[in-house]
Amino acid sequence: MKIGIVGLGLMGGSFALDIKSVYPSSKIYGSDISKKNQERAIELELIDEVIDIREFHKMDVILVSIPVDKSISVISKILDKINNKTLVFDVGSTKGAICESLNNHPNRGNFLASHPMAGTEFSGPDAAIKGLYINKTNIICEIDKTDIKIRTKALEIFKLLNMNIIYMDSRPHDVHVAYVSHLSHISSFMLGKTVIEKEKNEKNIFDLAGSGFESTVRLAKSSPETWTPIFLENKKNIVLAIEEYVSNLKILKKIIEENDETSLSYILNNTNRIKEILKNTIHENGK
Repeated sequence: MKIGIVGLGLMGGSFALDIKSVYPSSKIYGSDISKKNQERAIELELIDEVIDIREFHKMDVILVSIPVDKSISVISKILDKINNKTLVFDVGSTKGAICESLNNHPNRGNFLASHPMAGTEFSGPDAAIKGLYINKTNIICEIDKTDIKIRTKALEIFKLLNMNIIYMDSRPHDVHVAYVSHLSHISSFMLGKTVIEKEKNEKNIFDLAGSGFESTVRLAKSSPETWTPIFLENKKNIVLAIEEYVSNLKILKKIIEENDETSLSYILNNTNRIKEILKNTIHENGK
């Protein structure tokens, strides 16, 4: 199997490692806007060769793993070049704009819109890790618009990676990820911003920061080049999520100001149920 990967960072590089584990005889070709990333991917043996878009017609599978604002035009260009048996799929965190833009492309049937719920706060080829895709949930949008033979090929790959598949329309997908993924990153970035600004007057604040701060601010180490376009691409849903989040913060602020122990205890205990919800979800997904 010939596999092309466009974007040789965390997601692209990790897919190269994981696909090689289930298709050991496959040959992996890679492309990246950064020549340095291409060279590093070769050094790390993530890919076998660098590939030019003019050679994409030779590929059996093409993964697109680049910022979502660039994906639309790049995927369209790739679909222009492929053969009729090539599977093209992306791993972007937003789906509405991509699906809408490709809706009338003559090779729309070769494209599968997917969003693996996987990643770390690190970026670049050196961030690639084996097992990133294994046992993860993968959201697939508008599968009915993907040719049946192409979708079968994709599902075979995902099955070998032991991924849990969820089917969803693109617009609801963007609403849900605004809350369960994008808002988490925004909260982390803003916590980091708040502490950095406070640190100007209190030099010891980072010395006092414990594991709670470290785990909560972890996502703020994520690539701005990745997350800036995600926030803007999904701005309508993210703005609503932020408004609800700010509303809850204001309620909490008022309760604390008024020393309302009963209300505070109720909110904390009610929210504490999240650990059971997450525990049950993990159990259901077999992870």
